[in-house]
Amino acid sequence: MSIRARKGENYELSVDLNSEYREKRKDAIKRTIASMTVGKDVSGLFPDVLKNMQTEDLEQKKLVYLYLMNYAKTQPELVILAVNTFVKDTDDPNPLVRALAIRTMGCLRAEKIIDYLCDPLQKCLRDENPYVRKTAALCVAKLYDLKPELVIDNGFLEQLHEMIADSNPMVVANTVAALTDIHIAATSQPGTSSSDPGLFHITTSILNKLLIALNECSEWGRVAILNALARYVAQDEKESEHICERVVPQFQHANGSVVLAAVKVIMIHMRGVRREDLTKQLIRKMAPPLVTLLSSPPEVQWVALRNINLLLQKRPDVLSNEMRVFFCKYNDPLYVKVEKLDIMVRLANENNVDALLSELKEYASEVDVDFVRKSIKAIGQAAVKIDAAAERCVNVLLELIGTRDIFRKYPSTYEGIIPVLCANLDELDEPEAKASLIWIIGEYANTIDNADELLGIFVDTFTEEAYPVQLQTLTAVVKLFLKKPDSSQHIVQKILNTATKDCDSPDVRDRAYIYWRLLSSDPGAAKAVVLAHRPPISIPRTTVAPALLEELLGEIGTLASVYHKPAETFIGKGRIGADAVRKGGEHEEDLFSTQKALQTVVAGQQAENLLDFDDSTGTEGQPSGLAATQVLSNTPAAANLLAGTSANPLDDLVSIFGNASMGPPATPAPAPLGAAAFAGLGGTQQPMSAALGAAPTPKPNGQQQQTDDLLGLF
Repeated sequence: MSIRARKGENYELSVDLNSEYREKRKDAIKRTIASMTVGKDVSGLFPDVLKNMQTEDLEQKKLVYLYLMNYAKTQPELVILAVNTFVKDTDDPNPLVRALAIRTMGCLRAEKIIDYLCDPLQKCLRDENPYVRKTAALCVAKLYDLKPELVIDNGFLEQLHEMIADSNPMVVANTVAALTDIHIAATSQPGTSSSDPGLFHITTSILNKLLIALNECSEWGRVAILNALARYVAQDEKESEHICERVVPQFQHANGSVVLAAVKVIMIHMRGVRREDLTKQLIRKMAPPLVTLLSSPPEVQWVALRNINLLLQKRPDVLSNEMRVFFCKYNDPLYVKVEKLDIMVRLANENNVDALLSELKEYASEVDVDFVRKSIKAIGQAAVKIDAAAERCVNVLLELIGTRDIFRKYPSTYEGIIPVLCANLDELDEPEAKASLIWIIGEYANTIDNADELLGIFVDTFTEEAYPVQLQTLTAVVKLFLKKPDSSQHIVQKILNTATKDCDSPDVRDRAYIYWRLLSSDPGAAKAVVLAHRPPISIPRTTVAPALLEELLGEIGTLASVYHKPAETFIGKGRIGADAVRKGGEHEEDLFSTQKALQTVVAGQQAENLLDFDDSTGTEGQPSGLAATQVLSNTPAAANLLAGTSANPLDDLVSIFGNASMGPPATPAPAPLGAAAFAGLGGTQQPMSAALGAAPTPKPNGQQQQTDDLLGLF
């Protein structure tokens, strides 16, 4: 084996990089970059690559610059050796070389060469070639991110503001992008004042310059200018109208990002337009470009659909005549289909509901189970939204199980289809579908002859069902008992016993205890609570709060509008990461959380037994809320918690509970059931305590007592 082969690939590259032949050196640089691209460590070749920096070959220079940008952080001392070549290249007659040099110096992000960057940057900002000037403008923003005081001291910000009036629209666009980045970085710093030089205030004169450059720059330059226009606060209605009229032509652009940025500007400045005819005209012109976005690839479609969803919540009439363009295609991904379903329901009205129902009926026979469920749910939403179409929706849903919301909206209207629903009982396997049918059986128990048999199926498998099904079964059986007491004595006692003794869910147990106490103490109260009149449901017009909707409309085209959440909820500000924001918030809330925990302890000490419906003596004269917390903080354990010196916060909380006098009020023992137990439901007000007895209270461990079998007392 030769010596070179033993040395490895880096040794061969080093030899070729120092070759006397130019082509061999260039080929070695290419192989070095290829190795770097696939993740191999070629940082040891830094001096050898640096020697090839001074060359007339533009391609070779770009490759060397690429290598420098990648390894500048790991080799900061050696990067200083390249400074002279960078400075020399900024005076090169070729504008491409000058721009390449200043761009690379801005991307190196090595603090040791920052001071050497100022003089070349000053020259490039005043360069005669617009390509060099626009590159230098972005370099100022990168330098501000590294060392803001250096940018301010050298007057780079003043030069950028002067460059907004540049004759070249691309220079103007890059200048606006740089000033916007600096503005965002400045506002993210705590304690920023309105006079901070880093803030980018858009004046009327700057506005006119931006509007002039808008139609002549590249697509990404247009996005930068449109985002700046969205931040501008119009002085009066006339200025708002002027901005809208100048931005409307951008709707015809081929780039979806430009279209969404233009929509954002129009939506923001339309708030200041008072003329109804102009508003309608702008909304009408907004529809075609939004429809065009739906012919994009699926990923772009989804982003467009999320933004359209927001727009429809603010302006439902934007796409009122474009229902058919949202019909799902056979090859659409599921995430696109789901968004289209949501938008179709938003656009549904009396004129297009027949076409919508026909389309949704087709979707119900698709292979994708999730999509089928969402399609069926959309039919129910359409019935709730449009009163006149409810009967047609019910006819479509007759063979499907998903009609609980329709019964809530139109009680006592479509009871004739209940037998059809009950006939499909055995086919249900989803907890949500089971819960819906159980609700229907309980709600219409007085019209279903075999309601007790149907509910008995779920009572027998009560402990095996999902928690939502258990909760719904419990409520439905109690409804059945209140409506048909004579035939449902056995089933209600069985489910209350099962729910209070054998169920794992605290929610189900608590509800069972409350129902038991209600039924055993006051049948009138039980009827008032369980059989209370419920208002008809409706489809909410918006899925986000009005204030948040206005904020998100100002973020159209960004991740915030896609997630339908403010940017602060998923990214940090400036150079502060999301983890730092979360930790800072936790640190600030520590003391408040401790106070809240102590307040909860006090409330627990003073609270009565929730299952005790008897009158109990009050705690008059005792402090409550934060005042009680102050009293409680006198104990050593609470003082440790508040001071943050607690070695074991859990033990301290337990000791606070242990020192408190929390004797539970006495609970009556279960009463026997009488023969005329259910006479109270027949018109007289005899209490049901004779029927069900008092609700049992869970006993401490070691004190469990054997109770009588209440079922035999019937």
